[in-house]
Amino acid sequence: MNNLNAPPNWNIRPDSRADGGGGSRWNYALLVPMLGLAAFRWIWSRESQKEIAKEREAYRQRTVAFQQDLEAKYHAVISENRRAVAQLSLELEKEQNRTTSYREALISQGRKLVEEKKLLEREWAKVMQERSQLQPLRSVYLSRLEEEEDWQRKAQLMLKEVGEALAERQNIYCSLVTPRHSRLELEKNLLVRAAVDPVAADLEMAAGLTDIFKHDTYCGDIWNSNKRQNGRLMWLYLKYWELVVELKKFKRVEKAILEK
Repeated sequence: MNNLNAPPNWNIRPDSRADGGGGSRWNYALLVPMLGLAAFRWIWSRESQKEIAKEREAYRQRTVAFQQDLEAKYHAVISENRRAVAQLSLELEKEQNRTTSYREALISQGRKLVEEKKLLEREWAKVMQERSQLQPLRSVYLSRLEEEEDWQRKAQLMLKEVGEALAERQNIYCSLVTPRHSRLELEKNLLVRAAVDPVAADLEMAAGLTDIFKHDTYCGDIWNSNKRQNGRLMWLYLKYWELVVELKKFKRVEKAILEK
């Protein structure tokens, strides 16, 4: 190839043998383009160096900016991770505290249940002991209660008969046609029964009958045909005697048990 930087070694050489010094003209004719080309190469090299330096600086700046951006993101990620770790540590500590509290509460509750179980066992043992002690009394109670229920049935039958007699007596008292001596005879029979009947005597019916005969003067209207609408005090006494019979039944049972 032609070496443009070494003009003496050009491949195109004028014929030095030509007349009139024509070789000098060829030399000058080629020198001008070569100088222009050399100047162009020098300018192009200089501009290229500037562009290269410019691009290199731009690349360096981009690299620095990219590195700074990466470092900022790295620090942001590190900070976020640290905050997350701190938050998780706090939550973990809270959960551990709650777990500890629950465990302590369960242990305390378990101890309380054990104590309550022991207390219930002692109470149960006490109840069973009392039950074994009361078993003979239970037999006595049931036996005596059966006897007293027989007495109660007799007393209720007696009260029913007395109630019917009192209703008849009050009906005679309220009647305008029935003779007075019939009522007096009925009252006498009731007082005699109250004196001789053991159940009536136990209920102290004589005093109540006397009170009825003296003070129960209530009668229904004149056309009344229902005996139960006559009298007031007598019905109160009959209810009272029924309650006394029930009360005496249990008192007699209680007395029999206490005597054992």
